[in-house]
Amino acid sequence: MDDAELRAKLVQLQDEERAVSVQRMKLHDRLASFSNAVAEEQERELSAKRRELHDEIDRIRGLLGE
Repeated sequence: MDDAELRAKLVQLQDEERAVSVQRMKLHDRLASFSNAVAEEQERELSAKRRELHDEIDRIRGLLGE
């Protein structure tokens, strides 16, 4: 991948991370009001996805020298 492709991928991943973070915040609000096993599992899955996105974002930033 060249720099332009890496930058495009970085923007895509950052957008996806923001969307996952919004979902996670809404889920946290729900869990604060009413905790249940399904919501807790969803939160774990969203957290794992968010960590994966952060890892990939960091990897691409490293490739770009940022």
